[in-house]
Amino acid sequence: MRNHTPVTEFVLTGIPHTNGLENVLFVLFLAFYLLSLLGNLLILLAVLTSATLHTPMYFFLGNLSVFDIFFPSVSSPKMMLYLMGQSRTISFQGCASQLFFYHFLGCTECFLYTAMAYDRFAAICHPLRYTVIMNYRVCAILTLGTWMGSCVHASALTFLIFKLPYCGPNEVDSFFCDIPVVLPLACADTSLAQTVSFTNLGVVALVCFLLILTSYARIVVAVLKISSSQGRRKAFSVCSAHLASVLLFYGPVVLIYLWPASSPRLGSVVPVLNSIVTPSLNPLIYSLRNKDVKVALRKALIQGVHACGV
Repeated sequence: MRNHTPVTEFVLTGIPHTNGLENVLFVLFLAFYLLSLLGNLLILLAVLTSATLHTPMYFFLGNLSVFDIFFPSVSSPKMMLYLMGQSRTISFQGCASQLFFYHFLGCTECFLYTAMAYDRFAAICHPLRYTVIMNYRVCAILTLGTWMGSCVHASALTFLIFKLPYCGPNEVDSFFCDIPVVLPLACADTSLAQTVSFTNLGVVALVCFLLILTSYARIVVAVLKISSSQGRRKAFSVCSAHLASVLLFYGPVVLIYLWPASSPRLGSVVPVLNSIVTPSLNPLIYSLRNKDVKVALRKALIQGVHACGV
């Protein structure tokens, strides 16, 4: 075998076809990043400070807000640095960390949406037994299982990808490290790693999606049995925000992993939507049509202003 120099760092090529737009993209991505941080911190503040939001539904929403604070932080800071003209290099360990946290948080979101769908199913289909079904212990187990399962999932993927030898080239054709752009750089047979990683991703996403679909199929049947039109509208409005978030999440996932884009432009836009834009939209989705969240936010902000005044 020939001697190879192992790769110690990778070069992020950035978003394709954006030469000359660095300043515009920096301002745009910074705005989305700050909007994501501010919006999700406000949702988390409302959930923590309002006693009326201490329910399973908002418990999971609080977890989702934590996720949406950390998820864009995996790739946005590094991307904004090189848009400002800083180095595009990322260390081998830094690349592995990006991949781990991207899939750890992405899998967490997938599991969280599934738990939230089950919560809505229990609330609408079994309202009299809801507090028994979704008690504190069940919520804690679901949340702990979500975060631990995601950690195992991401650890397995990261080990699988980075146990392979990398000896050049080292240019990552994206603005962050992910499986589809890092794996082709390995100087060894990647067929096993590719099959296992994409099967793993596909199974997790598909199982979660089928569980969500099953929950909402049961919900639709239960809602259609409600005689009051006002009751039906209220039930559907409660679920609409969750459905919108699920569609925003699964759309990019399908395009990135299960249906790789043939267009380079589309392939570069979809990860941006998934990692930067969607986390900033979730607070708007969950607050615009939710009176409880808006009231809790208003009270928390008023209390904050009074505290600062004192």
